Amino acid sequence: MRVERFPENPLITPHDVRPYIDGWEVIGTFNAAVAQYKSETLLLVRVAERPVSDDPDQVLVPIFRDTANGLQPQILCFDKRDEAVYTSDPRVIRVRDDLYLTSISHLRVARSTDGRNFTVDTEPALYPREINECLGIEDPRITQIDDTYYAVYKAVSPDGIVLRMSSTKDFVSWEKHGVIFCPENMDAAIFPSKVRGRYAALHRPVPSFLGKPRMWLAYSDDLENWGDHRLITGTRHNTWECCRTGGGAVPFLTDRGWLEIYHAVSDTGKYCLGAMLLDSDYPDRVLAKSRTPILEPETPYEVDGFMPNVVFTCGAIVNDGIVTIYYGASDEVIAGVRISIDDIMAGLDQVA
Repeated sequence: MRVERFPENPLITPHDVRPYIDGWEVIGTFNAAVAQYKSETLLLVRVAERPVSDDPDQVLVPIFRDTANGLQPQILCFDKRDEAVYTSDPRVIRVRDDLYLTSISHLRVARSTDGRNFTVDTEPALYPREINECLGIEDPRITQIDDTYYAVYKAVSPDGIVLRMSSTKDFVSWEKHGVIFCPENMDAAIFPSKVRGRYAALHRPVPSFLGKPRMWLAYSDDLENWGDHRLITGTRHNTWECCRTGGGAVPFLTDRGWLEIYHAVSDTGKYCLGAMLLDSDYPDRVLAKSRTPILEPETPYEVDGFMPNVVFTCGAIVNDGIVTIYYGASDEVIAGVRISIDDIMAGLDQVA
């Protein structure tokens, strides 16, 4: 398959973004939603920040506490030499039975006139303000419906990961609509047009007892209340998608059906991107899937980094038969790639 990585990659790195909180550092700019607004390409970027520690034996953990003035950032300090403190996963700190994130994420807008060179806003677009956002907001997907752009994103708290929705008409002011999927759920993307008179959305519940994390589809009459849930695709044993699958970009309509760029994880923990074709009228029906990944970690910025061997998308745009995918690499930077729809379709196998 002909895959054209942008020569400018990585497009956005932590060095390109100023921390929002003094004394903190940006460690990740990744997993961005994408929208075309007026003459610009806009990314809604996940920005991960953490407090800076000068002591190599200390680990500082950020958390937002509920106060009389709303959520306010606070810093917890743990000693790495303490046998009760586990730091093997760079994303989290485990202290006995308690789990903490090593960074807090918010969302910022990055703007470009050519889709390759971006300037990141200095102020967040969406910031943790609600109690179920107290450990950050992450991994947005943007869907345009008429003149409104709907962003669905993970809201993280000790009570679990929920999916919230906000909307904007100008990428300056935002309206929050609350929780649309209860915990634990992630990887949601709303289809850009109704299907048989109803809105549709991909989402990914996370089972804790039976089953694996797999892609589901739900329907809604009003974008806020979702039901008629359908499991649409699972994992495949001994393949690149044997451990989990989840939605990636917002699906887009082709003459053969809805095309969805999704992610999957192998038994070695490698994140790759694939594609699936969904029925145009019944998108809970999968017509075809990628036999092999359309994108997998190969370059240094994909293979090395905060979380090695990860490519993960939250957004793509389509122009003249070419799909431009913006993706997070190694949970650290944002990169871009171009693939033709024809090449993607040629790599699909029909699902019986």
